[in-house]
Amino acid sequence: MNTILKASQPASADEARHQAVRETVTDVIADVRERGDAAVREYSERFDGWSPDSFLLDAEEIEKILASVPEQAIEDIKAVQERVRRFAQRQRDSLTDFEVETEPGVLLGQRNIPVAAAGAYVPGGRYPLVASAHMTVVTAKVAGVDRVTACTPPIRGKIPAATVAALHLAGADQIYLLGGTQAVAAMAIGTESIGKVDLIAGPGNAYVAEAKRQLFGEVGIDLFAGPTETLIVADEHADPFVVAVDLLSQAEHGPDSPAVLITTSDALARRVMELVDEILVDMPTADFALPAWRDHGEVVVVPDLEAAYALADTYASEHVQILTEHPREALERMRNYGALFLGEGTCVSYGDKVIGTNHTLPTRGAANYTGGLWVGKYLKTVTYQEVTDRAASARLGELCGRAARVELFEGHARSGDVRSHKYANAPLTWAPVSL
Repeated sequence: MNTILKASQPASADEARHQAVRETVTDVIADVRERGDAAVREYSERFDGWSPDSFLLDAEEIEKILASVPEQAIEDIKAVQERVRRFAQRQRDSLTDFEVETEPGVLLGQRNIPVAAAGAYVPGGRYPLVASAHMTVVTAKVAGVDRVTACTPPIRGKIPAATVAALHLAGADQIYLLGGTQAVAAMAIGTESIGKVDLIAGPGNAYVAEAKRQLFGEVGIDLFAGPTETLIVADEHADPFVVAVDLLSQAEHGPDSPAVLITTSDALARRVMELVDEILVDMPTADFALPAWRDHGEVVVVPDLEAAYALADTYASEHVQILTEHPREALERMRNYGALFLGEGTCVSYGDKVIGTNHTLPTRGAANYTGGLWVGKYLKTVTYQEVTDRAASARLGELCGRAARVELFEGHARSGDVRSHKYANAPLTWAPVSL
């Protein structure tokens, strides 16, 4: 039997708010589609108070911005991007092109082709997510994307210098100081000054997420994003202080960010809850972390680790941290997670900021069917076929004729018939009399 020591509040059906977001996004997209740059400028001024002569930063402006960033910050950005680049390169190297002769004269092949252009959205708002520049732009460039267009909003009317530096150092080809639905729509649709892209990646607020949802199909996207989620599986060997700190490290993302503890130890669970309350008293980001924990925090005590892993899989959480005596057991026992963080020496914050794996991950149960952003997202795995042996083509033609007619596709069947007739003199009863 599982014991629930803390349950999350029932999800509020704030349909009115969601409907307002949907309607606003729909209107903005339609307007950008109709009026292009004029609409983009109007919404940027309305929502961000930002209407420069050009949203695009030129080389001189970028150099000035880089010069304003502390040297240590630049070095740290480079160090993190190198970690992201190394891991993404290993992913790219694992995706091989191949060609195989499946039977004499029948060649089948696979190629991994990068999209021509990708959009990287890096949010601003309360938190300038500098790390999202690494995750979107570096990964796209390792994949081989020719043109990466980056958009990031001004923050309270100011240029987010560290974010711009990160985008430039990551290899972005164009950097626009532009945010929100208008930025996503401009990249997806294309305007007079902003080129259309094939795929858009990166996190954002409810409006950005809704814009990506509405534009999906017209443009590719990385993921349907929701609030950041974290889940910790702990046993009696875990340090309750570490558990408490790590839960709150993710709760500070926003007031709707779930933070869940599943543990085999009732004593640890209760101590963690005490420590969370103590830490929140003077936590600088408690205005987000406190309501997140209050309304979306959960603590469940289970009889053993088998039950813990099984329950954790039902959440399909974005981040799953394993604080147990033998953390690597989770690699074999779990299947539904965006990213797994094994052992006390590893924390979700490393994945978010510095370790090198991608932090753009599935939320809201999407880990049941997909992983997160990776180099393969920017690649199209395509196939090709070539039949060089006439006898093989004739055999395939006969098989195709029979298989297609089972499905009542006469036209398909005749393509096969023509080849079996031409290459092996098979009868062609339906041929035009002129032949």
